[in-house]
Amino acid sequence: MSRLARFDALFTAHQRHVLAYAMRRTQAWADAEDVAAETFTIAWRKFDSIPEAEPLPWLYAVARRVLANHRRGLGRRERLTALLRVDVATPMRAGEDLDGPAFAALSALAPADQEILRLVAWEELGNQGIAAVLGITPNAVAIRLHRARARFAAALARVSPEDTVKYPAPSRTSADVKGTDGADWTGAWE
Repeated sequence: MSRLARFDALFTAHQRHVLAYAMRRTQAWADAEDVAAETFTIAWRKFDSIPEAEPLPWLYAVARRVLANHRRGLGRRERLTALLRVDVATPMRAGEDLDGPAFAALSALAPADQEILRLVAWEELGNQGIAAVLGITPNAVAIRLHRARARFAAALARVSPEDTVKYPAPSRTSADVKGTDGADWTGAWE
């Protein structure tokens, strides 16, 4: 199969995923399209570097860097606009949907926590895929994800304390219990 045919197959299989990834992280449809187009332009130039087994995390990693460049460009344009016009309102950023407690809690987190939680929830990636996108080890992903989930739960509890999930009392298998012969057992049954 020719390089063009292989690239066409890659584009056909993953362009909707990359566009959706960009749409969830930008303010305008046109910005998302630009990010997706730039991602596939880079993919064409570096086609031999794309892992054949799982190309989507590689594409997400490229899209992530393209988005970072896009945001820096937006920041420069916003600063220039502010210098030229004092009464410019800053538009709402991606993820700052104030209509629901989950989005409010997510927007209260650090950008790194937001990104790792979005990669799990929105892109449905596992630790290996997230590691490829972020350029870290799968073990580091597990640690960061655990911490991000804990911070998200705390933020969600702060945003909507009356709607927090009520956890049931510890079960017999997770609490300290007495055995039938009076011996103390600690931890789960094996």
